[in-house]
Amino acid sequence: MQHAVTQESALVLLVEDDAVTRRMLSLSIEKEPSLQLLAALDSRQTALAWLEKEPVDVLVVDLGLPDGSGIDVIRHCTKYRPSAHIMVITTSSDEDNVIASIEAGASGYVLKDAGQLDIVQSIRELQDGGSPISPSIARKLLAKMRSDKAPGETTGASEDGKPAVALTKRESMILDLIARGDTYGEVARQLSLSVGTVQTHIKNIYDKLSVHSRGEAVFEANRLGLLQLDRLKSR
Repeated sequence: MQHAVTQESALVLLVEDDAVTRRMLSLSIEKEPSLQLLAALDSRQTALAWLEKEPVDVLVVDLGLPDGSGIDVIRHCTKYRPSAHIMVITTSSDEDNVIASIEAGASGYVLKDAGQLDIVQSIRELQDGGSPISPSIARKLLAKMRSDKAPGETTGASEDGKPAVALTKRESMILDLIARGDTYGEVARQLSLSVGTVQTHIKNIYDKLSVHSRGEAVFEANRLGLLQLDRLKSR
């Protein structure tokens, strides 16, 4: 029997073409009182149409859809539902797919074969400001970020030598913490701030970097040399 939906229930859209996986994930979401499964779709086109018409709080999307890439769905969601949290659930650990997904707006990237997947826990982490990500994917991303960073490069600069992005000391600290995977609550506790204050700082960081998600912020900050990557090694 499906649970009663409350006003606080997060609206979840699932896009997964494999019928068995789609059913399994749907059942898990439907059992959780804090979540409302809006629809379980199986193609890129139906997902694009849905996002243009219906509100969504959380998008869970596979990349390998029968009529195209789930990355198109992510971009569409970012355009039409910019406040939605987005998580990729896929079998692909290909580096290009991971980076393309995050740059398109995804904040989480979970592999289907990474043990027993707890989709509800991953969605909760996503809503709490975290980035649920499979360990093997996290290692790949950090390795790439370190290899892409030029030796001695610490700040982003424009062609005239002036900083292209000027973050405050507090914003820089928060950026480092969210880059290593801390949730908003964990950042707030470490810096003795309220979660609301942390969210305000993060909004300012996003505005300065011209991004819309944690993943985009981390990649853009790394590109500009704004991250202290040594801190990420301890996570």
